[in-house]
Amino acid sequence: MIFKGIGDSRPYPDHGLASPKQWADVPPRQIRLDELVTTKSTLSLDTLLAEDSTFFGDLFAHVVQWRGDLYLEDGLHRAVRAALHQRAILHARVLVLDD
Repeated sequence: MIFKGIGDSRPYPDHGLASPKQWADVPPRQIRLDELVTTKSTLSLDTLLAEDSTFFGDLFAHVVQWRGDLYLEDGLHRAVRAALHQRAILHARVLVLDD
C-alpha cells in the first residue's frame, strides 16, 4: 500500500491557509508516504504527467496533522510521482492542528 488511507474530504477544521505564500511560513520536513491519508480520491492524469506542475505553486506538498493523522491536503500528484519512482519519502510542509 502506498498511503495509510484514501479519503475524499478534509476531516479537520479550516485552518485559513489558502495560498502558497501563506503556507511558506510552515517549514518543510520529510514524511513517509505510508503515514499519509489523502484528502482526494482521484487524480487527474494530466496533472500527474505535467512537467511544470509546481511552476506556479509551492515546491512542497501541504500536509495537515490532526488528531494523530497526517492528511495530504495538496500535492497528491507529487506523492504519486514519488511512489512511481519507488521513493517512500515526500518533502512536505506540515501544519500541526492537533488539540
